[in-house]
Amino acid sequence: MNEIESRRSIRKYRKEMPDRGLIDEILHAGMLAPSAKNRQPWKFLVYTEKSKEMLLSAMETGLIRMRDDSTVPQAAKAGLTDAFHTLGIMREAPVLVAVLNTGSGSPFAEISPADRITEICDSLSIGAAVENMLLKATALGLGSLWIANTFFAYPELTAVIGTDAQLACAVVFGYADEAPPQRPRKPFGDAAEYR
Repeated sequence: MNEIESRRSIRKYRKEMPDRGLIDEILHAGMLAPSAKNRQPWKFLVYTEKSKEMLLSAMETGLIRMRDDSTVPQAAKAGLTDAFHTLGIMREAPVLVAVLNTGSGSPFAEISPADRITEICDSLSIGAAVENMLLKATALGLGSLWIANTFFAYPELTAVIGTDAQLACAVVFGYADEAPPQRPRKPFGDAAEYR
């Protein structure tokens, strides 16, 4: 319970690179997560230094493309300011893990209802794996941030990664350079109900 209660989303990182053994422990924790039908649909791609900067340059290109594209509705651009801010955080953190859903393709593609159910179940499985990684990072004294803003630059990122698998999210890790308080949570009665 300690890691559940003390985990925070960290947005400021020290430059110090965590030992590879710590990152391996985090990835292993992700691999221990439960998954629908034991499909284990995750693949974790670790980026540091030059490979990370190449990936994030592609993300910046995608964010700029979306910002400057007049055919993209303003509602779809609503999160771009936050996405550019997140890009800065990703550049500061020493380790970036791209998380793939190996059982699905682009989330923007049309698929059958049966395939959509499988995709949803695999997404839930990946969520469990990511949470395991966040909690293990906390236990090891590392900060972490789960990131979904990758969807704004989806084609650019998957091209650089070189995959047809679904890019589910990214997670960054490193030594925290901040100690934020816990963010507010819904009252228990609003989030949980006995019937």
